[in-house]
Amino acid sequence: MSFFDFIKENLAHVLPILLAGTFGIAIVIERVVALYTTYPLNDSHGFFEKISKLVMAGKLRDASKECDKYPSKPLAKIIKTGISRSHLPETVIEDGLHIAVSDVTQTILKRTSFLATIANVATLLGLLGTIIGLIHAFEAVGHADAQQKSALLSAGIATAMNATMLGLAVAIPAMIAFSLLVNRSNQLIAEMETSSIKTLDLLKQRFYAAENPETSEPQSAPGTGEHKNERQ
Repeated sequence: MSFFDFIKENLAHVLPILLAGTFGIAIVIERVVALYTTYPLNDSHGFFEKISKLVMAGKLRDASKECDKYPSKPLAKIIKTGISRSHLPETVIEDGLHIAVSDVTQTILKRTSFLATIANVATLLGLLGTIIGLIHAFEAVGHADAQQKSALLSAGIATAMNATMLGLAVAIPAMIAFSLLVNRSNQLIAEMETSSIKTLDLLKQRFYAAENPETSEPQSAPGTGEHKNERQ
């Protein structure tokens, strides 16, 4: 029995596995585009440096507008959240950044976990097909003539093995994609957490710089100037 014959003859059982594979492919494509193109900000270091200069110069509105240029970037969203609360107490700013990071984390991780579910379901459906194929094979052998037993047994075992193969053909790529996407998601989440810490630190620097402007004057070296002894 060829694989295509197996699909035609067992479409009712094969269809759920094929649907699971189709959903898995759609999720992988959407997540790859999101995690590798939509969410990351090109030259994030340069972007933060630009924001830092604007914030330290007191141009908070300009810094917020700069973040608005990247509405789909989680990094810009987190920084804007901190800037929008810059006039509030430090604890309120920190709470706002935690909330922003939590929201961004949910956005980054959404739908990725479905791939693990699809892999498990596809494996179980393949195993179910294997069991059904073996049951049909032994039932056919029990009621068949001696000359037909060998052919029916071979056909039943082929059906069972094809079901297992189809389930694994969906499950293995789904698990590989799940692992890669989770790793990428964790990298982005770590980046967002670091950005929130840097944003809070930047706002603290601005606050203390405004409260304590530096007015230091050059000081003479120890042992010179003030206690100079003159010899007569």
